Amino acid sequence: MLQDLKVKAGPEFYKYSQGAIDEFVPQILDEYRAEKILVVHGEISWEKAKPFMTFLSDSRYEFIYHKYTGECSYYGAELIAKQVEENDISFIVGVGGGKLADLVEYSAHVVNLPCGVIPTLASNCAPWTPLSVMYKESGESEGKSEHYLRQAAFFITDPYLVIDAPTRYFVAGLADTIAKWYESDLILKQSSLKDFPFLQTAQYTSVLCKNAILDYSDQAIKDMENNIVSDEFVNLSEIVFAVAGLVGGLGDKYARNAAAHAMHDAISKYLPASHDFLHGEKVAYGILYQLALEERWSFIDELLPFYASLNLPRSLSDMKLTPISDEASDNITNFINSKAKVHLIPIEIDTEKLKKAMFSLENYINKQ
Repeated sequence: MLQDLKVKAGPEFYKYSQGAIDEFVPQILDEYRAEKILVVHGEISWEKAKPFMTFLSDSRYEFIYHKYTGECSYYGAELIAKQVEENDISFIVGVGGGKLADLVEYSAHVVNLPCGVIPTLASNCAPWTPLSVMYKESGESEGKSEHYLRQAAFFITDPYLVIDAPTRYFVAGLADTIAKWYESDLILKQSSLKDFPFLQTAQYTSVLCKNAILDYSDQAIKDMENNIVSDEFVNLSEIVFAVAGLVGGLGDKYARNAAAHAMHDAISKYLPASHDFLHGEKVAYGILYQLALEERWSFIDELLPFYASLNLPRSLSDMKLTPISDEASDNITNFINSKAKVHLIPIEIDTEKLKKAMFSLENYINKQ
């Protein structure tokens, strides 16, 4: 019996199809008898989303609008809590990307209100998962995630909205999603975990994500660049922001993330120049770092052509984050070593080995 497994499957309602926003969001608002609704939004994505949301002119509801700061931060959550209190809000709707979805879901948890999300791009599984990666307003990682037990009341969006996002975000989302398999593979293969149904399902889902991305990314990206809502684009974007969330939702700590995401958090915290890169781009480097830590160099070789085709960073040098000081490398490896999720990988791990893997990867990539 696995005593510490917590399963959190996904939003209460999910729909991804043309016209879904106007068709289904009002139905959910009616289900919750929502009258005063706080709409949290960004800037560019908000303007693109407005034509898909004619329900905002529905006189049955009163909408209050709040432009977020651009970060999923504790300060941002305080601002939302203030809006909720001042306007007697009964429901929160978030319209935007991953950081906004994280902020809205965390804020809803804090103020004890239901919420729904309307993603405008496919860059990560934030809209699906009941956890929020926290940042400071400066963009520096807080180095922690806020986990909660509630799910969004809805996750509804439209592929004709999502396809209008910058391609770079979609590519970063593909990298963030393929990490699901590379981070959980050795953990879930352990004999002590192989017979648990939810972990088996998480493992299968991670394989599905990896194989689909490796097989169809080139076509999906081409279609996005040409604004063609193809099956390849729809299926992969759905895998990025929905199906990928099932891996951690079903597998909990055993399949959520490990060294790749810990490396993302570490460089986001200790290397300010990394803020120029998207979450998924830093995770892409983190995947190769975890494989170096596991000494699975053949897996790195298999991934390098994929990275080249998507122009993903393979090393700190690729991100122009080198040379790195002794202090920074110590901070990064101490941070990674402090994360319990990293020690779920069934190999011996200490700060010395973590640092060695970082520099071994740099040397390996520089020789390519």
